[in-house]
Amino acid sequence: MAVETHQINVDTQGNTHVVDITPLLVEKLNLADISVGIAAIFVVGSTAGVTTVEYEPGLVNHDLKAFFERVASESGHYEHEKMWNDDNGHSHIRASMIGPSLTVPIRDRQPMLGTWQQIVLIDFDTRPRRRSIVVQLIGE
Repeated sequence: MAVETHQINVDTQGNTHVVDITPLLVEKLNLADISVGIAAIFVVGSTAGVTTVEYEPGLVNHDLKAFFERVASESGHYEHEKMWNDDNGHSHIRASMIGPSLTVPIRDRQPMLGTWQQIVLIDFDTRPRRRSIVVQLIGE
């Protein structure tokens, strides 16, 4: 069994910016020596998460943002902000809900996703960022 580690860098706008990283993962898979196994996808940082969605405008540009605003409002009271004198307490809560990683099966150098399923990075921080995503491939 082999292990390969790759990195993907993505510029984001923050504020629940959703980025489809599926094509970037496929690029890494096409260059890999591993054709069958799993891909562990991990975003470095505590104010972003990785998940799957149907990447369509209503969900990406409205529904996800509205959901997270109901659950962890930007205008809420966060002890984190008092501790660090910053403005991103809600960002940490939102990222914690999604989680920093996702594991996806790989076959024939392709992620085994559903027809309407894409892998996305969601950046919850309050400013633009350059995000680093580690992709670790395990397989043959």
